[in-house]
Amino acid sequence: MSNELTDKAFWANYWESKKDIAFNVPVNHTFHKLLSKLITENKLSSAIELGGFPGYYTIFLKKYFGLKTALFDFYIHPKTLKEVLNINDLSEKDISVIEGDLFKYEPQAQYDLVLSCGLIEHFNDTKDIINKHLSFLKPGGTLFITLPNFTGVNGWMQRKFDRDNYDKHNISSMNPNLLANYCTSLGLKNVKAYYYGQFSIWLENRAQQPGLVKLFFKALWFTGKITTKIIPIESKLLSPYIVLTATK
Repeated sequence: MSNELTDKAFWANYWESKKDIAFNVPVNHTFHKLLSKLITENKLSSAIELGGFPGYYTIFLKKYFGLKTALFDFYIHPKTLKEVLNINDLSEKDISVIEGDLFKYEPQAQYDLVLSCGLIEHFNDTKDIINKHLSFLKPGGTLFITLPNFTGVNGWMQRKFDRDNYDKHNISSMNPNLLANYCTSLGLKNVKAYYYGQFSIWLENRAQQPGLVKLFFKALWFTGKITTKIIPIESKLLSPYIVLTATK
């Protein structure tokens, strides 16, 4: 894999340390409104999720929209995947699963929708990793990419209390204008890039934090939620995500 900020050992440790991975993916899963609109408007019938293990969006699209779905990742943990599928009343027969290096793999099929949620920010060459998505995308197909926004309050939390995780992300990629320009230069159409979601923060290592940090986290989370409920804004400072969509 090229120019990555993580490796297979990192992802093996990441997923093996996570608790409550297997859950029933809800109909209102994150980004459900955006995906529902794209599927309806563009009449999408097939999709592949890149870097998406354990496949929550692969499952979501299969379960609620009946799309023919595939999951592609550099690291697949078979036991975890089986558990996640089972709790969602699915099996490996219901989806395609591909384990491989995105920079070496030659796609055997193309899809109406190519999506990744939390992938491109783990690479130094943002334009290159976006371009890798396009080989899986049919002409006229839809590209849907999301990434965390670590340039506001949530990023400050990561940098202050989980620097190791923060350093696994390419912060310069978290720029909607830059992302849009990359897509335009790659020949994509109908390009949109924007901050998404009202206030939210998280820490991957929250359970290991001392009591005072946990208390501060709760206070900040509560304050931010109340503020954006009163004034529902999406911005660089407060929004937890960035969304990028385009058409090939």
